[in-house]
Amino acid sequence: IGLPLMLTVGYENFRQMLEGAHEMDVHFKTAPLQENMPVLMGLLGVWYVNFFDAQSHAILPYDHYLRGLPAHIQQLDMESNGKSVNINGHKLDYQAGPIIWGGVGSNGQHAYHQLLHQGTQFAPCDFILPLMTHNPVDHFHELLVSNCLSQSQALMQGKSLKEAESELQNSGYNEHELNVLAAQKEIPGNRPSNTLFFDKATPKVVGALIALYEHKVFVQGAIWNINSFDQWGVQLGKRLANEISQNIDESTKDYDQSTQGLMKLVRAAFDKK
Repeated sequence: IGLPLMLTVGYENFRQMLEGAHEMDVHFKTAPLQENMPVLMGLLGVWYVNFFDAQSHAILPYDHYLRGLPAHIQQLDMESNGKSVNINGHKLDYQAGPIIWGGVGSNGQHAYHQLLHQGTQFAPCDFILPLMTHNPVDHFHELLVSNCLSQSQALMQGKSLKEAESELQNSGYNEHELNVLAAQKEIPGNRPSNTLFFDKATPKVVGALIALYEHKVFVQGAIWNINSFDQWGVQLGKRLANEISQNIDESTKDYDQSTQGLMKLVRAAFDKK
């Protein structure tokens, strides 16, 4: 599968990606646990999933060139650790494998960051930030960096009810308006995030990033005592898809009523072509 990637980015860039991944492999193998990035990130993830009931984890790269990274980590993490049975075949009595989601840059600040700051769902996140851009235009990248740093600050620091009340008083709101709005403007803070930064999103850095998350997923799978290297749920879907594709053109009672009804609608649509 590396061949299409090498053809897309070129041999030299592909080699640099492999070099970056290899350096992270060596780091994971040799670095002391207290300085080992995959181990630390894996332990933090387990801490929030199993001790703070975090159901999801957000990946937030502040770089257009890394816009595909959250989708890749979704596949890597959820397909690997989305398991409810351990390696001995016993049902887990604890949570494993959070939902991975996210998106690029400041776009999310006008969408799902609201949930990160004030929602009832608790979701740790990773900010991924290149300090330099491939396309320097005026001060745009500095603004992007500032936005990234401000988001991690706001998640950690929040805004107290007293601060919200003071802001409203200084803006001239009356007592009734203040009482209604202050609680809505309160932001709890103490919500965790990691900030991973590097000079520029080069092929070598991208290779290291991918390897970092691969090893993090492995660490968590080892702690949760699950097999991160199978995907039986995916295999079931593939098998059922093959069966449905062979029977979709004819009425059959071999399927549950829901699937029969959906297949009937599909056949009706196909007949109109």
